[in-house]
Amino acid sequence: MSSFKQSSRSVFSDRSMLAFEYVPKELVHRDNEMQRLFAIISPLLETGGRSAALTGGVGTGKTSLAKRFCTDFSDYAADRGKCVEFAVVNCRQKASNPAAMLKILRYFDPHFPDRGFSVPEMLEILRNHIRNRECHFVVVLDEVDVLARRSGTDLIYNLSRFEEDSVGGRKNLSLILISQHLPAEFLDEAILSTVKRSNTIHFRPYNADELYDITMQRAALALYPGAVEEEAIHLISEIAAEKGDARFAIELLETAGMLADERGMERVGVEEVRSAKAETYGLITADRLAELEKHKLLVLLAISRIIRGRIHVTTGELEKEYGAVCEEHGEEQRGHTQFWKYLNDLEILGILDRRISGKGQAGNTSLLTIRDVAAEDLSEAVKSILSGKK
Repeated sequence: MSSFKQSSRSVFSDRSMLAFEYVPKELVHRDNEMQRLFAIISPLLETGGRSAALTGGVGTGKTSLAKRFCTDFSDYAADRGKCVEFAVVNCRQKASNPAAMLKILRYFDPHFPDRGFSVPEMLEILRNHIRNRECHFVVVLDEVDVLARRSGTDLIYNLSRFEEDSVGGRKNLSLILISQHLPAEFLDEAILSTVKRSNTIHFRPYNADELYDITMQRAALALYPGAVEEEAIHLISEIAAEKGDARFAIELLETAGMLADERGMERVGVEEVRSAKAETYGLITADRLAELEKHKLLVLLAISRIIRGRIHVTTGELEKEYGAVCEEHGEEQRGHTQFWKYLNDLEILGILDRRISGKGQAGNTSLLTIRDVAAEDLSEAVKSILSGKK
């Protein structure tokens, strides 16, 4: 008999909506990049091949936008009586020229043999497929810098100059190159002259407000209505905004949902988000805490008490609770200047996060939070260390 247990009700309505491979029908906060890519690529319907490069950090939406663009542009072309098809190659997974070509050819022939053909032969077979289909073909090379670094740029060059040698022929292949790096860092001038530097679109990191909207969109798709607290979405967006990474935000949402299920909860709250952060990229360990002096531990015990279920506390609230904790432990409360030094030290160590209040807060109030550990877990760890310091 199976020993597996499943909660009677999950917070997830469709967890597949949180998979990195899933591409929403609408990409939040990437309208400008989508329109720019359309302006670069759309002339291919009349003049033939056009190529573009998408650059930016991890989790900035490059791959999702390329996939959504190709799907939507294929429909756009069909409405105008034109045929556009596309294939996406992950060059980190297909990091050799033969492997990348095999992925492309298997768009046309899923059973194409994985050996027995040279790359030039495979390029000729691709040329025949495109001509027979009478379609324009778009090849998306994701993480193309990995392919260039490991196997050279010959394949990229051949694809960028595809059918240029045919007299009066129409170029029926376009490239979309995706990389965290600028094309000039890994491509030679011969390729850059075809792709064109002006056809490079840079994806900036998302800010906290944008990540809030992205996370809210995914929550609406993947979780039951009301299954996640708005404060939890805010905390996810604040954490992910450190790097502007939407993938990290989505990962935190999924992990927090899993923890809510494990705990038999009907809603994802801020403590589940903190626990999710601890499971993924948590930096607060018992060993790190044990190295702290006693009053810094008392500060952490104080914040762990009053922040439960909240994103932030004010320095005034924390200093008051710190005084209460000191009294409980028979310690004399340190003065305001020393208290601020504790906060600074804990912030430098990455245990506390501090920011100045924005809208909705009077004056320049300092707001404090913990992100790498759930409040209850921090409380238990600190109490255990304090009991050993007596």
